[in-house]
Amino acid sequence: MNNILQCHEIVKTDFVKAENCYLYDKEGKQYVDFESGIWCTALGHCHPRINKTIEAQIKKVVHLGTRYPHFTAQETAKDILDIVGIENGKCVFLSSGSEAVEFGVQIARRVTEKPLFLTFSNSYLAAYGSAGKKDADEWQLFDWSACEHDGQCDCLDKIPFENIGGFVFEPGGSGSGFVKFPPKQLVKDITHRVKQQGGLLVVNEITTGIGRTGKWFGFQHYDIQPDIVAIGKGIGNGYPVSAVAVRRDIAEKIECSGFGYAQSHQNDPLGCSIAKEVITIFKDEDLIEKGNTIGAFFLDGLKRIERKFDVVKDTRGRGLLLALEFYPHAQITATWAYHALLAKGFLVGYYPNGNILRFDPALTVDKKEIERLLACIESIIEATG
Repeated sequence: MNNILQCHEIVKTDFVKAENCYLYDKEGKQYVDFESGIWCTALGHCHPRINKTIEAQIKKVVHLGTRYPHFTAQETAKDILDIVGIENGKCVFLSSGSEAVEFGVQIARRVTEKPLFLTFSNSYLAAYGSAGKKDADEWQLFDWSACEHDGQCDCLDKIPFENIGGFVFEPGGSGSGFVKFPPKQLVKDITHRVKQQGGLLVVNEITTGIGRTGKWFGFQHYDIQPDIVAIGKGIGNGYPVSAVAVRRDIAEKIECSGFGYAQSHQNDPLGCSIAKEVITIFKDEDLIEKGNTIGAFFLDGLKRIERKFDVVKDTRGRGLLLALEFYPHAQITATWAYHALLAKGFLVGYYPNGNILRFDPALTVDKKEIERLLACIESIIEATG
């Protein structure tokens, strides 16, 4: 009897072991995880230094009440603010990406006191709350596809920037699965207009942060500096911890406003110690640069497949966030390709709505495994005749 509430597709239930980019089922079959779980294990599964950090911290203190912040939270906040580039800011540590984005939005809403927030129509911001629902009375959704090529767009003149409290930017259409990167000039123009009218820039780095796009954060490809940054997934390497980094003046306004927020695992020592060690490992092992290099290698291989097969519409990527898109009516679908690759021992993402395969491996992935995956993709396409 299955006692798990199924709100999504369940494909396989017998994985019993994980190590770096590999998963093993109860029969001992090895799979290469090109999704990093749900884009979380940026350092690979069961990283030995992360495991040691967990073991050490659980022998000290795992959890404290919100009135008793641990010194580890203070130290980790400094590390977060350093890589985000918010000098002398403040952080709060939470449990999930959705919570971090929603909290960031609520901070901005209360500081600016403006009725609307702006985001791209293909953004996935949160599973719940205002950021999750994106109701028309609170959100202005902007389709940037008309500006895709040169970044110039007359449609911006139709946006009521005087009513926009914040631009909530997801750098890469990542949560919706399509892996499309908005033009740099467009993002800069929107940011300028929002800030000119007293609004804030809130960036959702849940899926694009912590080295995923070849830089610490996706927004760093756009020459902009956010006021609020929501961070999740990779910062915990599989452990449920997220963070919100905020400019100090904004944080102090919230603290003086009487706005209160508390949840059971806010600033927990265990989550903070893991986040701190993740950042340290990234620096020690130069993983931002390594991820950027291996991502370019991966994309080059995907481009070769695109040139070789007519069924492939497009391949694109930034760092180790990549996608292969089939034509809508091709004889090969992303769903079929996903299952064919699973049978061969590869876990990849797939999105039927866009006929897309998506790849988000750990930054520790070996080139030989990328070569094996590329060869397998070629073989299954060739097998269709």
